[in-house]
Amino acid sequence: QVQLVESGGGLVQAGGSLKLSCLASGSIFDINAMGWYRQAPGKERELVAQVTSGKSTNYADSVKGRFTIARDNAKNIVYLQMNSLKPEDSALYYCNIDAALYRGGHPMRYWGKGTLVTVSS
Repeated sequence: QVQLVESGGGLVQAGGSLKLSCLASGSIFDINAMGWYRQAPGKERELVAQVTSGKSTNYADSVKGRFTIARDNAKNIVYLQMNSLKPEDSALYYCNIDAALYRGGHPMRYWGKGTLVTVSS
């Protein structure tokens, strides 16, 4: 069983910062990519940022230069530092990992339950 628990969401004024964290636990053998998605009311879930096991990163155009993703492989934690927040960043932010549960196992995607970020204007 794999569990992802996000934290760090909240209410912040435009221009402010928040740092999200996501701890992955359970019977995990190896984690490939770790990432953050978000979903605003009435919109589809979208990729925010992703980091591979080799720490290569990928960002949505809308957050480049403002958000930074990082991971701690020893602790199975992925972070999302969000700076210069805008009202349009308001959404439910979900953590996800692509993980294998045993040697040679096919990686599967797992999701957290989300943490709410609200940016006021």
